[in-house]
Amino acid sequence: MTLDLDYVRGQFPAFAEASLQGQAFFENAGGSYTCQPVIDRLTRYYHARKVQPYAPYAASQLAGAEMDEARTRLAAYLGVQAEEVSFGPSTTQNTYVLAQAFRQWLQPGEAIVVTNQDHEANSGPWRRLAEDGIEIREWRIDPETGHLTPEDLADLLDENVRLVCFPHCSNVVAEVNPVAEITAMAHAAGAFVCVDGVSYAPHGLPDVGMLGADIYLFSAYKTYGPHQGIMVIRRDLGMQLPNQGHYFNADVLYKRFTPAGPDHAQVAACAGLADYLDGLAEHHGITGTPAERGAALHDLMRAHETALLQPLLEFAGSRNSVRLLGPAQAERRAPTVALHLGRPHDPVAQKLAQRGIMASGSNFYAVRALQGMGLNPDEGVLRLSFVHYTSPDEVQALIDALDQIL
Repeated sequence: MTLDLDYVRGQFPAFAEASLQGQAFFENAGGSYTCQPVIDRLTRYYHARKVQPYAPYAASQLAGAEMDEARTRLAAYLGVQAEEVSFGPSTTQNTYVLAQAFRQWLQPGEAIVVTNQDHEANSGPWRRLAEDGIEIREWRIDPETGHLTPEDLADLLDENVRLVCFPHCSNVVAEVNPVAEITAMAHAAGAFVCVDGVSYAPHGLPDVGMLGADIYLFSAYKTYGPHQGIMVIRRDLGMQLPNQGHYFNADVLYKRFTPAGPDHAQVAACAGLADYLDGLAEHHGITGTPAERGAALHDLMRAHETALLQPLLEFAGSRNSVRLLGPAQAERRAPTVALHLGRPHDPVAQKLAQRGIMASGSNFYAVRALQGMGLNPDEGVLRLSFVHYTSPDEVQALIDALDQIL
């Protein structure tokens, strides 16, 4: 089975938008295009549901039902219970709130493992707990490859470690980390696991239940949806941690880590993500439970992305002036390609823009990862990222443009 790219692109209004014609979008790691079902649900909510949800009148009942639908249907795709899915304004905010719960729960002398491969959102909030006597142990990347070696983690684990935090894949290194293997190691040592899935989820929602992670975080706005952070926290851990919400909501798991009221319209619109996945599965003849359909769609997306990615990696590897961060094999990584060019990256991004390529240069909040590979975060990297709606012609246009500029 191959991905029907014409069908896929037909689900994203951006590809029919006049102002975007003739341009290829390679900044998806910063935020993807939004699919039509999400836009439809958001529009309908603001037109017909923009009232306080869960009251007795009809519009309110419909508003609350759509919010519940988003949680229930996404949970089914993620292989977890509906109560284990919660929404917040961003993954950064969700992680910060979690860190405050752990701040109250942990004892001085207990330890948390973090990596220097992470986006700062899944590193900084945990590192700040050192202020309260929590030991922070750093699982460090290989300075040449950016790789996280599980054997190095084993050396950091003991009875004092209560939490291990790491990315499913980094937003600059992009290597796919073996989540299930790392989680099993942490659990065997008596620790919980927090996985930052922001850079992985856009390439196929993972079955969090099968991976075994206790916390899994990703961003809806990078996964074809509205600007919300989506967090899975398994009940066994979530009910142990101190409640961060209103005291009278303490018995509701999905309210315990959202101290501010959720954005009702955007939560409801997240059901559009499930609409899109359902439609994509039906179009390709994929059946089964939501988790089974999600696994098949994941493989379908990844196969398409991998085929498009390998020529770009080979091009980067052919240029002596270019340092490719992360693996040179497409099947080992996400299609997020960070290049260090040995010169300022903004002028290169500007020249790409003149050739119809949308991309940018920055440190992308992966300051520690760049430092760990001996790079200057102030210089940053040129990052080129795509997802399953990207076409072979767009990747070729990117390669041609890079060839001219470099």
